[in-house]
Amino acid sequence: MTNRHRSPPRDPFPHFVETVLPAPSAPALAPPLRAIAQTVALEGGQTFRIERGADRFVFIASGAAKLVALASARREQVVAFHFAGDLLWIASPPAHDYLLAALAGTTLVTFPATAFISIVESDAAVMKALFERMQQALLRSREKSVSLGRKTAQERIAGFLATMADRIGTGDALGPQVDLPMSRRDIADSLGLTIETVSRQFSELRAAQLIETHGRSHVRVCNLAGLADRAGHARAPL
Repeated sequence: MTNRHRSPPRDPFPHFVETVLPAPSAPALAPPLRAIAQTVALEGGQTFRIERGADRFVFIASGAAKLVALASARREQVVAFHFAGDLLWIASPPAHDYLLAALAGTTLVTFPATAFISIVESDAAVMKALFERMQQALLRSREKSVSLGRKTAQERIAGFLATMADRIGTGDALGPQVDLPMSRRDIADSLGLTIETVSRQFSELRAAQLIETHGRSHVRVCNLAGLADRAGHARAPL
C-alpha cells in the first residue's frame, strides 16, 4: 500500500460545510474549521494512515473508502466501508493502527478531533448533528457484530447487500441498483468469509431471484423485502 496522494480537485471544504454544518451555524464555524482542515486526494488503492493516538474526524467529500485496522504480523481487518457524505470519527486506541484505503478516486477533508470538538462544542445544533451521525455509525457497528457472531454466510451477504442498497443504491421501478466500489475480496474480508463463499452466496441469491448482477460490481435488488428476510432481519411486531 502506498501513501502517495493525487492532486486535489476543486476545494471540497464547502461540500463539508453544506453537508455537515447546520445552515445557521456555518458562518461562525466554517472559518476556524477551515483553518485546521487538511484536504487529501487519493487514487484508487492509495491510503491515508491515521497515526496512533491522533484521533481524527474525516469527511468523505467524494468517492469511497474502506476503513482498515492493522494488527501484528501484517494482518488487516476491513472494519467498515464509507461513501461520499460520510463523516467518521476515527479514534485510534493503542492496540491498532488504522488507515483509509480509497476504493476509487476519493477526496477527504480531515480534522484533528480534539481541535474540531473544541471549535463546535458550544453549538448545540452541530453537536446534535454529530451525535446523530455517530449514533448511526454505532448502530451499523452493532449490526455487523451480530452478523459476524451469529449469522450464516448467506445472511451476511444478504444483509450486506440490503445495507448497500440503502446507503448507495439508486432506485427505479425495477428495484434499487447498486454499483459496488469494493472488490469481492474486500467484501469477504469485511464479513469474515472466503472469496469463494461470497461468490457462491451471490449465485444463490441470484437463483432465488432476489438480485440480478451485471459484471462484478453492478447489482440490482429485485426483492428488497425478500433480501431482508434472507438477512435474518427482525420483523416489526404486528
